[in-house]
Amino acid sequence: MKKYLLLFFTTILILSCSSVKKTEKALNTGNYDEAINIALSKLRTNKDKKGKQPYILMLERAFAKAVTRDVDAISFLEKEGNPANLERIYNSYNTLKKRQQRIKPLLPLYHAEQGRNANFTIVNYDQKILDTKEKLSRYLFDNAKSLLTNAQRKTDYRNVYDDLIYLNKISPGYKNTKELIEEAHYKGTDFVKVLMKNKTNVIIPKRLEADLLNFSTYGLNDLWTVYHSQPQRSIKYDYLMEVAFREINISPEQIKERQLEKEKLIKDGWEYLLDENDEFVLDEEGKKIKVDKMAKVRCEYYEFTQFKATNIVGNLEYRDLNSNQLLDAFPLSSEYVFEHIYANYSGDKRALDNDLVRFLGLQAVQFPTNEQMVYDSGEDLKNKLKEIIRRYQFK
Repeated sequence: MKKYLLLFFTTILILSCSSVKKTEKALNTGNYDEAINIALSKLRTNKDKKGKQPYILMLERAFAKAVTRDVDAISFLEKEGNPANLERIYNSYNTLKKRQQRIKPLLPLYHAEQGRNANFTIVNYDQKILDTKEKLSRYLFDNAKSLLTNAQRKTDYRNVYDDLIYLNKISPGYKNTKELIEEAHYKGTDFVKVLMKNKTNVIIPKRLEADLLNFSTYGLNDLWTVYHSQPQRSIKYDYLMEVAFREINISPEQIKERQLEKEKLIKDGWEYLLDENDEFVLDEEGKKIKVDKMAKVRCEYYEFTQFKATNIVGNLEYRDLNSNQLLDAFPLSSEYVFEHIYANYSGDKRALDNDLVRFLGLQAVQFPTNEQMVYDSGEDLKNKLKEIIRRYQFK
């Protein structure tokens, strides 16, 4: 028991020394917030223990250095006078405040060896945060309005959108920010017109066409791309996505037959064991010994397989409607197979394996129509379309 206790305390001591060294390293290399995180995690419980004393001084030093670094950075950015720095200044003030809030619950922290409480200068940054937020909000709003007027590319509108979303986060309801967000989103969106062409001699079922063009069921939540299978006159479309079917092949209805003869040795009751003199064999207790009675059974098995298949071949093309250039093309293919097996037998069905017995008792069914076959291939086709659309990115 003493051996285990010694090992336990030795492990604790090693881990403690390791944490102290890790904190010192972070402090000495300028990773002040990492040092603060380690020290705070150690001081959350039993902060007055002797083994926790080094963390108090390291937390004190790391906090002072982190505050000095952030305040100096803010001072420099404010002197520079560039409104583009306002977000960094705002975030830095928030960092200063949050760092203090994490330390406050532990105060006071008494260092026994030096006989004093650790020194943490607590400053109220609220007014600084509010003033900077107001300046930043005004800058983001004015800049967004200017960019919305002068932007040339969709990426510009998307950048404006991001700025406005951030503005609405820090200052909800600021002026008409929500209306500008909607405008930036609309102008930054790629609108895609979708067409479907049938270049085959087979009629595509209307419900299949409706399913393929119902993009609401595709689960494609792309912020910047909208697909319309029913174009709207009020929208200027950027791209065309054309799905063309070039071949629809449907096999004839087929019934394949096969006949098997099966033979098997099976257990068929029991009988008493006889010796070479046709006398009963007895066990140690004098009882007659029973053995399985085996019988050879035969069965003729007749299997019928109904088969019909359809294959759709086509391609998907993306075109730039502004330049009328082909951007990309992808092949499309889908296959659907109808297969139904039924069987009957003559003889003793016990000779059949289980994988054959399961078809007994089943009857022939009506073959699906050509229209149904084409429609049934649509789910696979839809999944392939979805995957292409999901991976494709407009430049």
